[in-house]
Amino acid sequence: MEAITLRELMEATGGKLCGEFNDLDVQITGAESDNRKIVAGDVFFAFPGEKADGHRFAGAALEAGAVGCVISKEPESFIDGKFYLMVEDTILAYGDLARYYRSKFNIPVIGVTGSVGKTTTKDMIASVLAQKYNTLKTEGNFNNNIGLPRTILRITSETQIAVIEMGMNHFGEIDYLAGIARPDAAVITNVGDAHIGNLGSRQGIFQAKSEIFNGLKEGGYAVMNADDEYLRQLKDDGEKLEKFRFTWVGEADDSSFRAIQIDDSGADGMSFTMRDNTDAEYRVEVPTPGRHMIYPAATAAAIGTYFGLTPEQITEGIRSYVPTKMRMETLHLPGNITVFNDTYNANPQSMKAGLQTLSRADADRKIAIVGDMGELGEEEERLHREVGKFAAQLPIDMMITVGAASKAIAEEAAAGIRDVRPCGDKEEAKAILREILAEENQDHGSIAFLCKASRFMALEELTAEIRAIADGANG
Repeated sequence: MEAITLRELMEATGGKLCGEFNDLDVQITGAESDNRKIVAGDVFFAFPGEKADGHRFAGAALEAGAVGCVISKEPESFIDGKFYLMVEDTILAYGDLARYYRSKFNIPVIGVTGSVGKTTTKDMIASVLAQKYNTLKTEGNFNNNIGLPRTILRITSETQIAVIEMGMNHFGEIDYLAGIARPDAAVITNVGDAHIGNLGSRQGIFQAKSEIFNGLKEGGYAVMNADDEYLRQLKDDGEKLEKFRFTWVGEADDSSFRAIQIDDSGADGMSFTMRDNTDAEYRVEVPTPGRHMIYPAATAAAIGTYFGLTPEQITEGIRSYVPTKMRMETLHLPGNITVFNDTYNANPQSMKAGLQTLSRADADRKIAIVGDMGELGEEEERLHREVGKFAAQLPIDMMITVGAASKAIAEEAAAGIRDVRPCGDKEEAKAILREILAEENQDHGSIAFLCKASRFMALEELTAEIRAIADGANG
């Protein structure tokens, strides 16, 4: 964060000073809500919390070097030489500061949202743009009402372009985030079933994702998935078509950036030929497996082209992409074992994509380890069964399910997968893995595993178990 004054902070947040401090020109060089991370020059935001109220740590933050704090409760005492800025809501004030700070920089911002693949698409776009520009991106998936402002506040005079991820699980959230980021370009990856329990239907999810247009600058660039039935509704939205410049990506014939000649047979990646909006063609190598990777790659190509990159820069940027940990990582372990570690999160669409990737792996045995998917509301059982039915049609040798909801996956998958083992918890699953990978069975040939579930399941524990067994058997 580049320096601002207390005067600017007050104007941005509408806050009022408490106590006797009155130096409105004092310099602020950072904004932090964790008192353990405070450095000299920071302002401390006292966020409320279910487990710990940040107001309890304001004193410690000031003692650690913060020049002042933003609070919503009257302090019991004051530390000399430190300011106390009173606001109604400290989290909203943090967003207000980010909104003001964004306005100080005349740089392009790309906003990325969608049900599946937001982080992958954000990372892919940033990898491409970094071939030409000093690029800032959202770290990990810090994409909510605290994470997005934190990213905005990392912009400096050295930043040439920023790629900002926007997440949501309720109506109004994308509207709020887009209002802070004010993107020059907007991406919606797709409309799936994630958070359907909160939003009621996929049409509701589409409407919530479309809130990104509320913040998109007039004349802004919009990159949409041409193969998504809900996003294609925008092709008939005259108001948006008149206001923004749309580009469509995917496999559909009317895609401006169309993936053709797709080869998704590799365990370490996939490739396709990109036919761009000028009908030029070039080969794209993606270092992550799965047919679904055409979408982040094609989106990155569209964004890269819009911002003046050459096909050579675009292909190098895609080739240089590094996936975020636990997002379809390909792990090659001793004993001829491959693990597709996609345990960060899951919804029905991403679960199907992962299963399809596993089914195409070059291995003697293909074993799916899948767990519960969250935030599906009344659709939970139906959508788990839908995944099971999908899996039953694939050439997968064995499925291990973990969790109560995933029993529905197991029941449906048993129609086509000969060995299905539902487990109540991860300990049961670990016992099965030890049985499969026991030393006396080391002539099992090559095995490919997929590990995937929603975040709360922490299925990376099973990835770690497979690694430990493989390393131990070959140590």
